[in-house]
Amino acid sequence: MKKKVLLFGLAALTALSLSACGNSGGPAANEGGAAGNAGNNANAPAGTPDNGGQEQVELRMMWWGDQNRADLTNKAIDLFEQKNPNIKITGEFGPSDGYFDKLNTQLASGTAPDVFFLGGNVVDYADKGVLLDLGPYVGKELNLGDMDPAMKEYGTLGGKLVHLSAGANARGIVVNKSMFDKAGLPVPQDGWSWNDYARISKEIADKLGKGYYGTYNFTTDGHDIFLKQNGKQLYDMANGKLGFEEADILPWFQYWDQTTKAGGVVPAELQVSNPPADASKSLIVTGKAAMTLLPSNLLGSFQSATKDELIMVQVPRGAKGTGVVFESSQGLSGYAKTKHPGEVAKLMDFWINDPDAAKILGNNRGVPVTSANRAVLEGSASETDKIVYDFTSRVSEATKKEPFAVSYNPPGNAEFIKLSDNTVQLIGFGKESVDKAVQSFYDGTVKIFESNVQP
Repeated sequence: MKKKVLLFGLAALTALSLSACGNSGGPAANEGGAAGNAGNNANAPAGTPDNGGQEQVELRMMWWGDQNRADLTNKAIDLFEQKNPNIKITGEFGPSDGYFDKLNTQLASGTAPDVFFLGGNVVDYADKGVLLDLGPYVGKELNLGDMDPAMKEYGTLGGKLVHLSAGANARGIVVNKSMFDKAGLPVPQDGWSWNDYARISKEIADKLGKGYYGTYNFTTDGHDIFLKQNGKQLYDMANGKLGFEEADILPWFQYWDQTTKAGGVVPAELQVSNPPADASKSLIVTGKAAMTLLPSNLLGSFQSATKDELIMVQVPRGAKGTGVVFESSQGLSGYAKTKHPGEVAKLMDFWINDPDAAKILGNNRGVPVTSANRAVLEGSASETDKIVYDFTSRVSEATKKEPFAVSYNPPGNAEFIKLSDNTVQLIGFGKESVDKAVQSFYDGTVKIFESNVQP
């Protein structure tokens, strides 16, 4: 049986890129992003499904995530192939760390997958002109009639539809309720403040003792939330400029430095070895850290990895509210140089519209972006899924009273994240003062932005 999914590791990124991930003998020859003609059933071996004389097409698809996401994605690929026997999919996946380095290498060498997943950094790729314009396929291979208008708007950049959301979510605080019960503390509620967050983080760490922590440090992931709560934003896309100054972000770094020194935060060295977003390593799952910031679509993976009870609450409020909206989690884009754009559009249509696909994929990448598929899932929701639906509904209702614009990541986002993470570690390991580190961080952010923004 053909191997469907190839896991790429960080140490092998270069080798995999150069070999074009040639598993099963197929995509190795696929330098243009799709395999050449494989003939039709007239010359097919015995047992090959009847393709109705259609051309045999091979596509590559790449995404990031853990093993649980890979298993679900692979099952959906199997189903798509059953329904479209003339199209074969070879999948590639790996952790989020290194994913965009690999994708960028492949794009630079002209060996990118036909379909790949992007997040808020879709702007970077749209600006580079490497994304397939899906407009000509709408109403044909691609039906968007039941897709939320906001999601269609999100994927339309430069007047072209280049991205289809595969799910919507909302960021919030994942809480290990079992740890709170063990500590004899009430679980936090929507409407709390950042002062509450710091206090509670220390309280639970003190109650449970050595080796237990109240929260992960999510300075990097929380930048835009903090800025929006204070009337700023990370990237002002409307005006093509950064949406903040050094003085706007300094208090956020100071907050985490103070909370860490108070004793409520996972130490820097432990956070590096136990990344908060990796369900297989997270201290949330092992019952050693009580809270962190995560998108709602990850709750299922985390809950399936632990017997502890997990819940979600809205992020602490700032001066102007939570700063969080119901937004696209990640989505699919096609490679502009694919040899099979029609089949790419058909795969995307399946991903967002097929009810059987929705049953397989569930909420792993977020709540479905079509009302029909949301209804499919709500009818048989698990307890964890019910938590996700309830949480996202609360966020949706809150943003009706306190609306915030959906954000795109700034140009050069991968470099920005590395710079921010490095700054957090410099502070966490005591290598630099907060003021000095943040000054360097902001100067570096400006350079990254200016070197990546399109003229």
